Amino acid sequence: MARGDGRLSHDLLPGEKGPQDACGVFGVWAPGEEVSKLTYFGLYALQHRGQESAGIATSDGEKILVYKDMGLVSQVFDEAALSSLRGYIAIGHTRYSTTGGSIWENAQPTLGGSGHGTTIALAHNGNLINTVELREMVDEHFGGERVTGELARGNTSDTALVTTLLTADPDKTPEEAALDLLPKLRGAFSFVFMDEQTLYAARDPWGVRPLALGRLERGWVVASETAALQTIGAAVIREVEPGELIAIDADGLRSHRFAEAQPKGCVFEYVYLARPDAVIRGRVVHEARVDMGRALAREHPVDADLVIGVPESGVPAAVGYSQESGIPFGQGFVKNAYVGRTFIQPSQTLRQLGIRLKLNPLEHTIRGKRLVVVDDSIVRGNTQRAQIRMLREAGAAEVHVRISSPPVQWPCFYGIDFATRAELIATGLGVEEIRASIGADSLGYISEEGMVEATGQPASSLCTACFTGRYPIALPEDGRVGKHVLETLPLEVRTGHDRSIDTDVEGVPIGVGTGGSGALDHP
Repeated sequence: MARGDGRLSHDLLPGEKGPQDACGVFGVWAPGEEVSKLTYFGLYALQHRGQESAGIATSDGEKILVYKDMGLVSQVFDEAALSSLRGYIAIGHTRYSTTGGSIWENAQPTLGGSGHGTTIALAHNGNLINTVELREMVDEHFGGERVTGELARGNTSDTALVTTLLTADPDKTPEEAALDLLPKLRGAFSFVFMDEQTLYAARDPWGVRPLALGRLERGWVVASETAALQTIGAAVIREVEPGELIAIDADGLRSHRFAEAQPKGCVFEYVYLARPDAVIRGRVVHEARVDMGRALAREHPVDADLVIGVPESGVPAAVGYSQESGIPFGQGFVKNAYVGRTFIQPSQTLRQLGIRLKLNPLEHTIRGKRLVVVDDSIVRGNTQRAQIRMLREAGAAEVHVRISSPPVQWPCFYGIDFATRAELIATGLGVEEIRASIGADSLGYISEEGMVEATGQPASSLCTACFTGRYPIALPEDGRVGKHVLETLPLEVRTGHDRSIDTDVEGVPIGVGTGGSGALDHP
């Protein structure tokens, strides 16, 4: 299952990896409701946030059951599986890996247990940057003894460390353990977790990843995006505040403040990650994207006949560009609505046939036209190169590319898995060089100021690190951070590489590993 959003534009080429989203989390406390099915539909609405694995945990007040597997939500669960997950509390997760590889052992929710019968199931959206420190806390607490639970079974995610630490002290309730542990976590986290009788939700003090609270007639719901609440018929109440822990049980809802709020919401949620119908800090994402298109038209005007958007995340910005410029908006691409994430990778021979599983140009609309093509971002440039080639083959007279975010030049350590920095086309290339590389007649990126203004948020409350290299949450000085940090040795041990060059724009070391967090592994 692939929802019609920005994923499509980056998945045009078989095997081409775009920015992989943070994860999606969902939780519900609702006696008398079919909580496993509510969670399934909630995860279905959050599928765009993770397509590697999915899982649901439920509790009937006495025991917790977990069902999880690799694949999409619709592939992991069927009617029989959901019927077996009985209870009145449930949490769910759909995953892209940002710490720990994409393996079954790392699927969520993760489980942990304490000495006197309390079990914790936890789902995490985001990425922690003090993973090594947390691993040392686990080792210190257990005195070097073999850790039980998911860590012992090969889980290498930061989430498993948190689950283990939440249940490490049998003298503390989960609520007390959370209030003690959460202030020690560094990085991005939106947690939804549960014991046998209580649902919990917590958000990091920076509020990097979204998390919203909703109300059912007979219960409460928390989810990564407001759209998931609305999908199951819940009323949106508010966002979980940065630095807030919420507990929900038979006594109602309790709120604790475990840290002072220092909002640094991810600007890429507005550009690409979130569903267009999501509302983040009072701003409808679709409206933000339309305004980004308007800003693009003001900043990078061009004489053209037609504005088209790359389905789907480029479309709202294309509408805004059209409105501001007066150039008609039209459909230039046809998408296959039934192609989701394919697990069948074509051979090189098949690639050379120019397989177009996802998009095809609408030839009669674009032949002879001067086009403005609006997309949300350029990562490697391969996708845009293929799109432009298709449009020219279909008879486009000119192709002017406009991008509704600035050049992506830096890795994300807070829950997005970009390509390595060496693979990011904007690393070391100017706009004119990128234009020549992708074959466009002209290329314009929105300015940082134009993008930020469209979000409706003050620049001081947003994280723009992937565009600017300015990281709002200080990274470990020893550089021990990265997707596979628990699976690999520190970089200087593995390779003897001089880590002094692996720094952000302010000279802070930015880590090791693969994916976005290994961006400088190949300078």
